[in-house]
Amino acid sequence: MVETARDKGFSLCPKCYKLNPAVEGRHQCSRCNAHFYQRKPKSLEHTMAWTIAALVMFIPANLMPMMVFTTLGVDDASTILGGIIIFLQLGMYPVAIIVFIASFIVPLGKILGLFILMYGAKKGPGLKSAQRTKLYHLVEFLGPWSMLDVFVVAIMAAVVNLGFLTSIQAGPGIVYFALMVVLTMVAAESFDPRLLWDTQTDEQSK
Repeated sequence: MVETARDKGFSLCPKCYKLNPAVEGRHQCSRCNAHFYQRKPKSLEHTMAWTIAALVMFIPANLMPMMVFTTLGVDDASTILGGIIIFLQLGMYPVAIIVFIASFIVPLGKILGLFILMYGAKKGPGLKSAQRTKLYHLVEFLGPWSMLDVFVVAIMAAVVNLGFLTSIQAGPGIVYFALMVVLTMVAAESFDPRLLWDTQTDEQSK
């Protein structure tokens, strides 16, 4: 079984990455004086709360319009999936695939990934600790990129504004989508990946 710094009686400073002798409660780094804990307090509880909140936001983000197109005074609201269907009908398959992956698969994948990480940190069996750590870094990396959808809608709403002829406005779904992205980022930040190694077994460390 692979021994960790915790097993050896040390704790890593998250600021300057210096190994410090482990003590109970809050630590103070001997090099940079940063205060930290050997493991984030109630990491799983906080991650679970933020992830569930993100999952709740995911529902209206997909059911409510992301953008409202106005052409000659006629409004045409479009949800994420509705926009994908329009791209498919127009034969714009690459665009439809990109939007589907970036706006639906990636956000849902991040939420599912967080649940997998929490289950692994709590139960242990399943993916090896190294694999789960890679999954955590992937979830953390993808977090900010989902905001591209929000930026695209904001730019289009600012640029395409010809009054009665044609204009684009952000729909209510964009608010829930942005909240979902922020909540998944906070959930990933709340999760302590070191917990993944605390529950490893001999089989997982092979």
